[in-house]
Amino acid sequence: MKPVADRLLIAGVGLIGASLGLALRERGAVGEIVGLGRSAENLRVARRRGAIDRAERDPARATRGVDLVVVATPVGTIAPLVATLARTLPPTAVLTDAGSVKGPVVAAVERALGRTAARFCGSHPIAGAERAGAASARRDLLQDRRCILTPTARTSATARRRARALWAAAGMRVETMAAARHDDLYALLSHLPQTVATALVNAAAARDNGRALAYAGSGFRDLTRIADSPTVIWRDILLANRAPVLAALAGFGAACERLRRALAAGDGAAVARELGRARRARRRIETPRRAPARRTS
Repeated sequence: MKPVADRLLIAGVGLIGASLGLALRERGAVGEIVGLGRSAENLRVARRRGAIDRAERDPARATRGVDLVVVATPVGTIAPLVATLARTLPPTAVLTDAGSVKGPVVAAVERALGRTAARFCGSHPIAGAERAGAASARRDLLQDRRCILTPTARTSATARRRARALWAAAGMRVETMAAARHDDLYALLSHLPQTVATALVNAAAARDNGRALAYAGSGFRDLTRIADSPTVIWRDILLANRAPVLAALAGFGAACERLRRALAAGDGAAVARELGRARRARRRIETPRRAPARRTS
């Protein structure tokens, strides 16, 4: 396989960044991988596991000779970090990110890059786990998962091509989508579930001074698994995508209200309709039709 980069910089070697490094290294898809981060311990773990070849905590040192950059930090830090990296990046280096909110993040990054915004292409690899950090990374985390690119009118063909090649080399199925549509979809499919799981655990924890949770079965545990996700990461995601998340919560509230009214009325047929509608829709997730990835260039 032709390397996607001679020297790749992964800024933020957490779950996604380290998993990307492991996948690329396993496939021989990259030359040197440089990891940039604030935690010396996390960088040591990433290097020991083979996710990166060299660890740096100084952005100026990390950017030397780099030709491709992935910023895999929390969404609130992506644009400020890009602004810092851009000061010392080689002029031909291409940048992408791994943020799960795209509209405001891409706009902020393009403002930070100014006249050089063409070399950035937004990305969102749809993968994750509850635990963060390089210690939780897996070389197969990205395999056969979807990655969405969100180029704008300012994004160059080179940036789109290289971002696509990067994630494809890690085993992902890559497609393109407008940032606004991405944010609406993932407010519903990712950010809403996080808020629902959070609220459900908090509601249960408020019963009997938290003693009710001792009786939780597998259904409750499965449904609320993601409530154990990193707090700061999800705080930033929910705030960055606030309007679409609020719209998703309104839709969820309407669905809850339909079921509440049916129960209040003792209407068995209406309750069955809600349960059956959900059951049929849920089964479509288990057997998705694999659509071919669409080219961006």
